[in-house]
Amino acid sequence: MFERFEQGQFHTICDQLAALDEDMKLILDRYGYPPFWARPNTFESLVHIILEQQVSLASALAALNKLRGKIDLITPERLLSLSNEDLRACYFSRQKTIYVRHLAEKLVHGELSLEALELMNDDEVRHQLKLVKGIGDWTVDIYLIFILHHTDVFPLGDLAAVNALKQLKKLDASSSKEDILFTALHWKPYRSVAVMMLWHYYLEKRRLGHK
Repeated sequence: MFERFEQGQFHTICDQLAALDEDMKLILDRYGYPPFWARPNTFESLVHIILEQQVSLASALAALNKLRGKIDLITPERLLSLSNEDLRACYFSRQKTIYVRHLAEKLVHGELSLEALELMNDDEVRHQLKLVKGIGDWTVDIYLIFILHHTDVFPLGDLAAVNALKQLKKLDASSSKEDILFTALHWKPYRSVAVMMLWHYYLEKRRLGHK
């Protein structure tokens, strides 16, 4: 059975990870608690994650805001009413236009239910979402962490989390995926919260100009 973490538990879990791992304690001591990153379980949130694939967060948000300005509420039906040219004007690439259209169609036709995903475990969610064109493991992992708040997910495809782990644990830059997963095992069953701590570490170091 999967577990979720809620905002009320978040700092307690961070403290537990810090008590378990001196490097996690270093993050809290130096940078404080990470934000409790959360997004609602909506079509818009999934579109946002798709837009974030392989681009900067700022670029993705610019496209999302452009879409909001075009149709106000971002729903599957409203998105499907737009032409490819409309979406291109909202900074959607050809590939991402295909992806969000396919997602919208599956939701409209009842082939995918976001509400039903809330009752599924990690593997079931992964299977359902990967039936959508353009949704791979990274998108699923971010959905599980940000939106469903499943407790024990480590996104191997997330460069910020992986690079932060390598820096924090002083791993070689060429460390394998197996090395990364083995290191992250230490944080079970709260790897999702550990990832939020790693993101916080990564972002704060960049913001403050720390090496």
